[in-house]
Amino acid sequence: MDIMLYAILISILDQASKHAVKLSLNPYDSIPLIKGVFNITYVQNTGAAFSILRGKTHFFTVVTLIVITVIIYTTIKFTPKNKWVRVLIAFILGGAVGNLLDRLRYGYVVDFLDFIVFPVFNVADMAIVTGALLLAYFIAFDQNLADFYGKSRR
Repeated sequence: MDIMLYAILISILDQASKHAVKLSLNPYDSIPLIKGVFNITYVQNTGAAFSILRGKTHFFTVVTLIVITVIIYTTIKFTPKNKWVRVLIAFILGGAVGNLLDRLRYGYVVDFLDFIVFPVFNVADMAIVTGALLLAYFIAFDQNLADFYGKSRR
């Protein structure tokens, strides 16, 4: 199933990038790449996106496990026919798995992509947000997109 393959690749990319940051920096150290615009900054995030609900690692672990289970069950039972829908679901699943692995291993998520005017995030966060936003867009606005099961929307 291509969803699982893509999800695994996204998780590997996420984990490899986080591992490189953990080896190279101490927590809250920063390396400017584009002065005043973009840094690599090692942050230990015990919350969710944008560090909301900081310290609720167990809560987010349970929620993430539920989301992953629902995605896997749904995509096995009702495999989406549209290739792009499958890719976007894989982005969400791969990102969720990447952040879950951090929470289980460290008790926090490793964030490091630091656009100065935006909260620090990671590859998994990018995959989740990109997958979710594009999937929502396609479902809401793309009249040519068949539904998840390959049937017409009409």
